[in-house]
Amino acid sequence: MLVIKKISEVREILKKTRIKNKTIGFVPTMGALHNGHLHLMKESVKNNDYTVISIFVNPIQFSEGEDLDKSPRDLEKGKKLAESVGVDLIFNPDPEEILGNNLLTFVDIKKLQNNLCGLSRPGHFKGVCTIVTKLFNIVRPDRAYFGKKDIQQLYIIK
Repeated sequence: MLVIKKISEVREILKKTRIKNKTIGFVPTMGALHNGHLHLMKESVKNNDYTVISIFVNPIQFSEGEDLDKSPRDLEKGKKLAESVGVDLIFNPDPEEILGNNLLTFVDIKKLQNNLCGLSRPGHFKGVCTIVTKLFNIVRPDRAYFGKKDIQQLYIIK
């Protein structure tokens, strides 16, 4: 199993995978992997030739006052769990790799700002939509797998 931090390396590996007509499954996570993630990873491994997970704590989905630094991060545990179910690649970029020094473009679904978490967490959905879009553009999966723990985020992605 590979652990990659650079976008260019992920793209190169997946380009070679696509050339071989292999399907790519993708499970985006923010880390702190648990049984729900394991279920999604197993489904991806079962239904695809190559499975990628991302472990990226998305700083732009946290509102002011929310403690980004307290978001759990345990890459070693995540690696062991992912490897145990047959994941092929973990994409674990640093924030600078995804966001650069000056993120200029966002994906913002305006109607979400006045509903659910949008009312109490300004910018949360914009952060989720932006990073998921970026991850999809990097991985370009045939299938993606999302949990139902956060029904609001699942609705947004759908």
